[in-house]
Amino acid sequence: MAKEYVVSAKVPADVEKGIEEKVASVAVTFADTLKEAGEMFGEEAVLSNAFANWRVTLQGNIRSSLRKGETGESLSARLTGAKMGVAQTGGKVDPVEAYIAMYANSTPEKQREMLEQLKKKAS
Repeated sequence: MAKEYVVSAKVPADVEKGIEEKVASVAVTFADTLKEAGEMFGEEAVLSNAFANWRVTLQGNIRSSLRKGETGESLSARLTGAKMGVAQTGGKVDPVEAYIAMYANSTPEKQREMLEQLKKKAS
């Protein structure tokens, strides 16, 4: 049976931009079951919204993993079998691959600095 839910959101204050904190809430009617949601909104709408939210979750996982140095190949292998609603654990990152990825994505100045660090460690 559908019931009312209250959804709230807040815009934080930004003193530099002269924006005060703002908060608002709205009451909406929503389904208690997937079947009822399909009846209320249409199965296509429910599925489309579910996938849109899952895509955002996957994109966040991808961004976080790339920042940690995980490669696209490693990400693909780890996330290809991902299932909606099942938390994905962070993949193990090869430190050599991570350093190479960081090097490849660095400025020329940073690359020179990294090479110097490696030379110092090697001697």
